[in-house]
Amino acid sequence: MWTPVAHRKDLPEGGALLVEAGGHRIALFKRKGKLFAMRNACAHRGGPLVEGHVEDGKVTCPWHAWAFDLTSGKCAEAPFAEQPVFPVKLEGEEIFVDA
Repeated sequence: MWTPVAHRKDLPEGGALLVEAGGHRIALFKRKGKLFAMRNACAHRGGPLVEGHVEDGKVTCPWHAWAFDLTSGKCAEAPFAEQPVFPVKLEGEEIFVDA
């Protein structure tokens, strides 16, 4: 179910924002004009991914440095760990997540 979670102005280029949709706490990222949405709690120990460092299309958990691909949710450090990702879209000035 598509849920409005933020306005375009709330998420500047290179930014991260914690939102909620469908009962999930979601880390929302904007990189190179694209939007990405991922469950905020790291699959390793529940670290807040919204506070992580984003580089080369991956977000690194601030607690134990596991890195997750923003598009697929796959983890380079632990191939068995996959972070849930959610479809995200921009309609007008509103950001929506399907969770």
